[in-house]
This record gives sequence, C-alpha cells and structure tokens, in this order.
Amino acid sequence: MIYQRTRPLNPTRAVLTVTTQRTCTGLTAQLLGSAFTYQCQLKEQRQRANGLYKSLGALALAAIMSLPLTALWSTTALAQTQRLNDSAQITCYNDSAGTGTVSTSTPDPEAAGFNEQDCTLGLAAADALGQMVKIGGSTAPGRDYTKIANDGSVLPASASLGSGPGDWACTRDNITGLIWEVKVNNAAHLRHLGHRYTWYNTSTAVNGGNAGTLGTNATCNGTLSNCNTTAYRNAINALVGPARLCGASDWRLPTSHELSGLVHAGLSVGPLIDATWFPNTAAPGYWSGENNAGDATRAWNLNILAGVVSAFPKEFNEGLLVRLVRGGQ
Repeated sequence: MIYQRTRPLNPTRAVLTVTTQRTCTGLTAQLLGSAFTYQCQLKEQRQRANGLYKSLGALALAAIMSLPLTALWSTTALAQTQRLNDSAQITCYNDSAGTGTVSTSTPDPEAAGFNEQDCTLGLAAADALGQMVKIGGSTAPGRDYTKIANDGSVLPASASLGSGPGDWACTRDNITGLIWEVKVNNAAHLRHLGHRYTWYNTSTAVNGGNAGTLGTNATCNGTLSNCNTTAYRNAINALVGPARLCGASDWRLPTSHELSGLVHAGLSVGPLIDATWFPNTAAPGYWSGENNAGDATRAWNLNILAGVVSAFPKEFNEGLLVRLVRGGQ
C-alpha cells in the first residue's frame, strides 16, 4: 500500500491519498466533501505488522539454529505473549502546544511536519472515531473493561461497588485479559485504597538475594500482622466462600509492564487511570512483583501520578500501594 500526503498552500487543509490493491474490511473512517479525506485501514496495518513479526521470527530462528545443541536442550519454556493496551492518547501536538483532539469531525488534527503521532494511530484513535467494537466499556479511549462481581460473575456497566455476592469488586481488561482488584474506601477493610506495604518475597528465584522488609502492622491499619506485599497477597488468596475476591484464589502482584497498561496517558492530571472503572485509586506508587535485577535492594513500581515505572527501595518502611491482578503470564 502507498501512502501519499500532500499539503496545499493553506496549512489547515490536507489530503491523505490511499492507493491499495487489497480490500480493507477493518476500520475505515472517511469524511467526504470536507477539507480533507482521511482513510484509516486497520487491516493493512495488521498485515504490515504480521510481515514484521515474520521477519523477526526468521531472525530469531536463525539465532537459535546457531546455538549448540546443549543450549537448546537447556531451554525449558518460551515467553508467552499478551496483548498490550493503547496509550489512550488522542490529543495531537506540535513542538509547543496541542493542535487538536481526534474525533469524527477532526480525524487528523496533526500539524504539518508532526505526522504519524500516537494520537492518530491504534485503538484509541479508532475509539475516538466511533469504530472500536467493545465487549464492555471505558472512559479512556481505546480501552475495554467489564465489571466483575464478588462471586466472579459478569456485571453490567451500571453495577455498583459493594460487599454482596453480586456487587462489583473487580475489573476485567478485555484487551489484555487481566482481571484487576478494585479498591474500597474503608480503612477497616483489608482492601482499603490507602493501605501501604513493604516489598517482601522470600523466593530467591524472584528477590535477587534480598527478600525485602517484613513491615509492621501500622501502614495497613492492623488488617495484617505485617504489612508487606506477600502477606497481603496471601491474605486475599486465603479468603473463602462469599468473602473470596471475585471467586478466585490465584491473585498475584502484577509485573511492571502490566501496571503500565493501566496508565491513561491522555489525562493531564493524575492519577492517570480510568477512574470510572478503577475508582478509589490512591497515589502515587504501586508495587510490582518484580525485583530490580541491577540492584536487589530495590523493586519496580508504577507512579500512577506520572505514569512512570521506576525502581524503589524494598526497605521503605512507609510502604507503597498494591493492586493485585490475576490471569496472564
């Protein structure tokens, strides 16, 4: 497919010409008779991506074939793949300010010389153009969430948080397949939004030789004897019957990449998360379950105010926040 973009003397007008021999049955957004014609072909993008994946696969195969057989025998597993969320960014910029937000009336608000920005690509742009089919819903462009009840059943978007079996307690990300804990605003509750924990994991396969700190009972209001990440995870997984969180007992700390998938980059003020589907989100830092390989005194966390992942001291006695997840991996 050939893309040709021409800009006439008037910089507010633009024409995007798409020439293709193939039929695109995916996303198509076209405005006719307006200042410009814009046509987005999702199928073509996927075909180009598949071509890239095939090329990368060939390179990986060549690298594997160059290894000695003993190295191949020692390989026990291949990394699993998981879909990633879009950034949710639909505002375009030049070098000094915003130039517009993607919508059905302004599908390409990019300024001349600032083309192919994230704002006009991916699911967020498709959602802004009304072309994204969702299982559930979202406020963040390009996301797709479903509410899950305490008993594990699927709920309508109108469901409210509560402690009853049919009340909302978790949110499923229909893009990544992950199911996330939703916090409550009750300081006496195990899952209170403001409870903080030290990073602690005794597994040497995870902790890099530094298990972290047990913590005290002060930072989680006495809901645990030791307010640390492992104690919290274990306490949630030990719940039984109607008290079990969304009918599951395989909750874990997320990876840093999974935490990053919650970030709503289209917001100007934090917490940078879709608060409609993740209410009661405190700030700033949320622990991942990952040790920092370069410095075992630290573990990775997400600052939800800035949307930035960084390594933070495990021994920080004030602790950080935790949002458990299940699925994936």
